[in-house]
Amino acid sequence: MGKDSPDRIDLLQGTLDMLILRTLIFGPAHGHQIAKHIQRTTEEMLQVEHGSLYPALHRLERKGWIAAKWEPAAKELKREFKFYRLTAAGKKQLVAEESKWKKMTAAIARVMWPATEEEKG
Repeated sequence: MGKDSPDRIDLLQGTLDMLILRTLIFGPAHGHQIAKHIQRTTEEMLQVEHGSLYPALHRLERKGWIAAKWEPAAKELKREFKFYRLTAAGKKQLVAEESKWKKMTAAIARVMWPATEEEKG
């Protein structure tokens, strides 16, 4: 899906942070792996550009929610990648973000698809 595709969805502010934290719950990953995981998991609907991903990773690192470490690439030991992992504070933040996300999406759903009187019970 191209950058200007009409089906492309722009992420709400803060959503990318939550998706990165959620991706890292599965274990350490480098930036490209994080972006690809989000892309694959959303069936190509969300494509995280490097210009958005790396500033978000640095922001999360500054907040102490993720930690980074340079490590050799699995296949080629001559090359290093910066691997990011979730910290205890990041796990706590993810729980808070997921809770806020559920409340927000429920509120938006109530506006978009109001319940009829019969559904209210």
